[in-house]
Amino acid sequence: MKKIISLLLALAMVLVFAGCGAKEPTKTPDADKTVKANVFMISGPTGIGAVNLMSADEAGTAKGDYEFTVVANPTEIVAKISNKEADIAAVATNMASTIYNKTNGGVTVLAVNTLGVLNVLTNGTEINTLADLKGKKVYTTGQGANPEYVIDYLLEKNGVNPDTDVDLQFKAEGTELVSVWATDPTAVIIAPQPVASSVLAKYKGSKLAIDLTDEWDKVGENSALMMGCVIVRNEFLNANKATVDLFLEEYEASIKKATEDLDGTAALCEKYGIVAKAAVAKKAIPASNICFVTGNEMKTKLSGYLAVLFAADKKAVGGKLPADDFYYEK
Repeated sequence: MKKIISLLLALAMVLVFAGCGAKEPTKTPDADKTVKANVFMISGPTGIGAVNLMSADEAGTAKGDYEFTVVANPTEIVAKISNKEADIAAVATNMASTIYNKTNGGVTVLAVNTLGVLNVLTNGTEINTLADLKGKKVYTTGQGANPEYVIDYLLEKNGVNPDTDVDLQFKAEGTELVSVWATDPTAVIIAPQPVASSVLAKYKGSKLAIDLTDEWDKVGENSALMMGCVIVRNEFLNANKATVDLFLEEYEASIKKATEDLDGTAALCEKYGIVAKAAVAKKAIPASNICFVTGNEMKTKLSGYLAVLFAADKKAVGGKLPADDFYYEK
């Protein structure tokens, strides 16, 4: 009897240890797990590149999980980032720098999504170079903001004093530029996209004379005219890097598709309120210089661009240039 009991106890011990050996190890949190990201886009050129991803998300075919919101006023993004409603957002590059400074380095720029969107338009007046603007009346928008700094810089680089050599007339809203030639047909217009396409569509014989992105490339040493980007809250980035990297992967594909499928992208721009009409979007997209620039190229060219704005007006970038941690590196 004792032998039987001893055998049973031995067998029980074997089963216990066997069970211990089969037990799965305690798992650490899955570093590759993704979460929903609240993504804010601005209507206009900086939002164009996202529409194909917005469509995929709506259809349930996107790899990631996103909640997209489109706003018309860029200043709304500042509040959305501050109160943590926005995880990822498209903003002007100088606004990204300003938010970085206001939040004590609380955001990171992930990618540049838009180069220059400013075009010189003429309606019978012959303009071939920026030097030809001497003595001309020029209507534009963005006084005290990115457009004014860009225009002043490029005029000066082309030997034109923006204060004395040209009569710059600023409109409060870009849409006001559409009616300029109705009262002043000989004037020159510097308009952003998609307003520029709307102006050209309205006046037969008008033309896009100069793309300011090309002009910047001629004179902007170690920089590029990088006007739009996507940023992320660092708190969200640090906790959800896999989500951010997946977004960048899908966002890059969305931008690529925007350049390849003009009709489809234009229709989506109207659907999601990025551009009012698909017909206008179709004309504006090729001239909007949408892009996907990351890593060292982004850091080198964007930091150079922000340095130009800083030299013009420190307030343009939030008082100081951002540190190296402003630029995302995988």
